[in-house]
Amino acid sequence: MKRKKSIISFLIFIIVLFLFGYIFIFKPIKEIKAKGEKLLVLAKNLKTTFSKNDIDLLQNKLESFSNQYQDFEKSAKKLFWLSFVPYGADFKNGVLAGKYLIKAAKEAVLAVSPYADLIGFKKGETNFVNLSAEERLSTAILTLDKMLQKIDPIANDISLAKNYLDKINPNRYPKKYKEKINLIKNQFDGIFSLFVDAKPLIKKLPEIFGKDKEKTYLVLFQNDKERRATGGFLTFYAIFKIKDGKIKVSESNDIYSLDETISHPKAPPEILAYHKDVYKFFLRDSNLSPDVPTSVLLFESLYKKSSKKVNYDGIIFIDTKVLVDFLQIFGDTQVSGINFSARIDKRCDCPQVIYTLFDIVDRPTPYLKENRKGILGELMYTLLYKALSFSPGKYWGILAQTMFDNLKQKHVLLYFTDPSLQQAAYKVNFSGKIVDFSGDYLHINNVNFAGAKSNMFVKEKITSKTFFEGEKIRREVVLEYRNPYPHSDCNLERGGLCLNATLRNWLRVYVPKGSTLINFSGSEKEVKVYEDLGKTVFEGFFRVYPLGKAKVIISYYLPKTIKKENYRLLLQKQPGTKDQQLMVVIENKKMYEGIFDTDKEIKLKE
Repeated sequence: MKRKKSIISFLIFIIVLFLFGYIFIFKPIKEIKAKGEKLLVLAKNLKTTFSKNDIDLLQNKLESFSNQYQDFEKSAKKLFWLSFVPYGADFKNGVLAGKYLIKAAKEAVLAVSPYADLIGFKKGETNFVNLSAEERLSTAILTLDKMLQKIDPIANDISLAKNYLDKINPNRYPKKYKEKINLIKNQFDGIFSLFVDAKPLIKKLPEIFGKDKEKTYLVLFQNDKERRATGGFLTFYAIFKIKDGKIKVSESNDIYSLDETISHPKAPPEILAYHKDVYKFFLRDSNLSPDVPTSVLLFESLYKKSSKKVNYDGIIFIDTKVLVDFLQIFGDTQVSGINFSARIDKRCDCPQVIYTLFDIVDRPTPYLKENRKGILGELMYTLLYKALSFSPGKYWGILAQTMFDNLKQKHVLLYFTDPSLQQAAYKVNFSGKIVDFSGDYLHINNVNFAGAKSNMFVKEKITSKTFFEGEKIRREVVLEYRNPYPHSDCNLERGGLCLNATLRNWLRVYVPKGSTLINFSGSEKEVKVYEDLGKTVFEGFFRVYPLGKAKVIISYYLPKTIKKENYRLLLQKQPGTKDQQLMVVIENKKMYEGIFDTDKEIKLKE
């Protein structure tokens, strides 16, 4: 009898458990899955709609998506009781993050809707396309402050979404899903940085573009094919003035002409030690520090002596990638009867614009070339007005995205004399500053002193390894350089164009302050160890010959303040670098392998 009662009790328990599972788990999951599939279809449609640049259509589709998401969220809440389980908590946090992201998107579209045509969206009838290039930019700038009034609530919703996303731990999922979750979180970090960290910078855009008061900006073009500490050799300058969005170039010239207006002091020790036949300190060599604000101080120490000095509100550093990107967007462009293109030129296996500019600037001729590097300023100015001359819906969207990518990848660097603007640029990592970081840190800075344009040909690979040895943490950094191209004709007497020559590389490796060097192999000169910018620096020098290669291996111990338990590594990219290969290994586990295009933070544990 007791056995029979036990069997009946067990069967009742199984039935109740089954009913509970069906009602509270299986049925909600089935419902959520069905609504989730509908939501994915709407999301794809929304993405397609966005590409059509129609603000009214986008608003309608976003509203439909929002309504569908609310229905999905209603069903999803039936599983929120499972949040005591890690996967249930992740599900709840993901759903709530989506809710605030959609809210932020709706607020953003509502904010820009009255000015849609100014940012590249179509909205009914508009006279904006009939305005001149100057009038278009002026009109856009003057309405920016109205558009930006909604940025505070948008930033707040994005912050709330980030709080929920940060609670999701990708490491408890299989590799396939872990990679997807990490990708979503990384992409969202970019959105968060733009709307939250950059908020002070964004809110001051009207002021930056000269609303109410004229602004003056010094543009310095860095030739990254002749790499220097902040990205490249300073080759030309331009002075832009902007008032109410109306731009004029008051001066554009070869930086050599600016150097001619000052008396030059003796070159600093770094130039005397590593440069070739340079004994004075020139403006064109003043970007010696990897920290852009510090290099600006060095530049300013010389620039203030010039009779051509102007008081500026900021400096904008740009390199050749920006130039190539603009030409890829706008197509071939003519300046002074010369055609410039982004197409690959077989003579250098590089974009035609790069070869053509070097041919104009560097090839010796029996006659005097007027404004030989000033043509760069003319080309950039022509491309700027080309952008403004088209309908916003055609190019402004892709142009804005391209500029944002170049800022993230440090091909464009910003320096402002206004401390609040400079701090905002620093927070979004647009300032080229060597950052303070509490964990492990690595910045590799290469400077080409008198090695022609060899950085255009040399391929680079960085391998970062971390080993935990008891209480000690040992680091090994392997740097590989390879030049697979033959030497250029560098005979200037017969008119050779010296692009590929022996790379003379001054190397500085910045690591956490207090690190202890074990070994540094591959340097041709005595290795130096010192402190700079709050870091310990390992310094050396080597050469890479055409059709040759070089390898540097540096091993060191980290300071005891950095522990295995909360180990994280920040790799800070050098401005101007492109296509560097990077591999990060921690305890024989590959944590990253790919292109080193932006700063990377690697965490041992989430």
